[in-house]
Amino acid sequence: MKKIIIENITTIIYALIIAVFIRSLIIQPFYIPSSSMEPNLLVGDRLFVTKYSYGYSKHSFPFSPPLFNGRKLFSSPKVGDVVVFKTPSDNRTDYIKRLIGLPGDKIQFIDGSLFLNNSEIFKDIKSSKEFVYCGVNKINSNYFTENLPNGKKFTSAYFKEYTLQNTDLFEVPDDHYFFLGDNRDCSKDSRFLSSVGYVHKDNLVGKAQFIFFSSDSKKGSIFEFWRWSELIRLDRFFKRIN
Repeated sequence: MKKIIIENITTIIYALIIAVFIRSLIIQPFYIPSSSMEPNLLVGDRLFVTKYSYGYSKHSFPFSPPLFNGRKLFSSPKVGDVVVFKTPSDNRTDYIKRLIGLPGDKIQFIDGSLFLNNSEIFKDIKSSKEFVYCGVNKINSNYFTENLPNGKKFTSAYFKEYTLQNTDLFEVPDDHYFFLGDNRDCSKDSRFLSSVGYVHKDNLVGKAQFIFFSSDSKKGSIFEFWRWSELIRLDRFFKRIN
């Protein structure tokens, strides 16, 4: 009996080690808790983030242990990537946003339009009859297709009544990045220097790749299995993140 108990404990320990290894170095699940990335990511989406995409730092591991300084096997992210990172304000909270500015870039909003290095990021109207959530509020919005200089295209949302039409000029420091939410008028991101601001490369956690599960948490809990037909968004399963 004692031998069986020891074998079971050993198996559990090995399983935990393997799980930590996979989560730290290969892939990690992530839950979308807010509407800041609508319409591309919805509250209730569960997605996989690849940890190896940008190399490794202490934030690659659970609880960010100080195992080493800096970033190892670093690979620079590309403008337009959807990235999970630790917020600079506490180096603990996970945020997910879209990378807009690389080190040395200049970013500014002028009359509601996004400028990168003094060039306007062109956006083509996709739909003028949409909405996004901002907290519990449902806001009438326009959807645009934004075109980044490297050819990356994605959908962004702006309230019909823009709330942030003009900003200061942001100049991204060395070894830092500038992030925006796709839900432009309802996102706490690099525009807010006191809470997020510029994100150091060591704070990058990984690149968002695809959604593996999604449920509409606004309608109810996933534990209400008798309501799965209305809660689960089957059309979002295994959807690649652009």
